[in-house]
Parts: sequence; structure tokens; C-alpha cells
Amino acid sequence: MVHVLSSRTLLRPTDPERSRAFYGEQLGLAVYREFGTGPERGVVYFLGGGFLEVSGRSETPPDPAVRLWLQVPDVAAAHDELRARGVEIVRPPVREPWGLLEMWVADPDGTPIVLVEVPADHPIRYRPGI
Repeated sequence: MVHVLSSRTLLRPTDPERSRAFYGEQLGLAVYREFGTGPERGVVYFLGGGFLEVSGRSETPPDPAVRLWLQVPDVAAAHDELRARGVEIVRPPVREPWGLLEMWVADPDGTPIVLVEVPADHPIRYRPGI
């Protein structure tokens, strides 16, 4: 078995500056580290237990099969905060049939981002009899 010490998701945006503004200013992700110089410098953001690296450049948008899943403590508060920051809300918070509260946004290249609140009574948090 490979012993993994750390991991991150790598995004190669079509417009790096626009994507750094989105993730750093509009989503408000905290910066873990920055590297390189110039318009295609890299920035690594904290994502809870993981990291998101926005670096380099791509001529094409990312594959639609790639999405980010971000758990937040209060999806309604996240909705209000992101809307106030000018983030386009693709779908407002909804309780899904599987019990999670989900809201959808997208980054400037269209990468879907699902913001999720796990209710206190959801099996992810609460396991009767354990």
C-alpha cells in the first residue's frame, strides 16, 4: 500500500488570474502557499482536509466529470455570503433525497462546485445504536 502524506486537487484554468480571484476572493478560500511568478503563478488553497491548487493554464475548460465537493457548517449562510460576493448561484440550497443540504455554484471555467451541509440527524453524523 502507498503511504499518502498529503493530497490536493489540481486545476489548470483557462484564465488563471480570473480563477485565482474566484477561489481566493469570491469563495474566500484561505491560501496555503503560493509559488512561481507572473500571470501563471500557482496558488494552493486550503479545502478543509485537503488542498486545491490553481496553477498553469489550459486551452480548454476542465472535464465536466470533475467537480468539487465542499462541506460547510451552514449552507444557507454560505449561500448568502457567496451571493453577496457576486458568485453566481447555479442552484440554491435544497435538501436532497439522501438527506444532505446542497447548493451548487461553478468556477469561471464551469467546474461544478457542490457546497454541502450535513444535518445533525444525518447518518454521516449520527449512527443510532453505536
